Amino acid sequence: MTHTLKIRGFTLVEIMIVVVIIGLLAAMAIPAFQKVRTNSQNKAVLNNARQISAAGDQYYLENGVSTVTLTDLLGPTSYVKALNTVAKETYPTYLTQGVTITITGVAGTRTITYAP
Repeated sequence: MTHTLKIRGFTLVEIMIVVVIIGLLAAMAIPAFQKVRTNSQNKAVLNNARQISAAGDQYYLENGVSTVTLTDLLGPTSYVKALNTVAKETYPTYLTQGVTITITGVAGTRTITYAP
């Protein structure tokens, strides 16, 4: 009595269907991920701008001036301990009281402004 075992694998058509489904899911997920990433970067940059603005306001009050350099605000014993960039953005080197802060080069393409 001989028993023949027949092992059946996936056909090429079945594998192609699975690959197409995975491709469709990826095509929908990637733009959504990029949008979330962009929004997250924008919020982090705005938060940095708020901190710089608040530090500038404190500096203006304590020193009786209306302009300050960013380096005067940053440091381990200064108003802002560290300014961590999140998207290779560039912050202005000078802040003037009541003037909009413009952060350029966010992710290489965007500009974000913060009005104190």
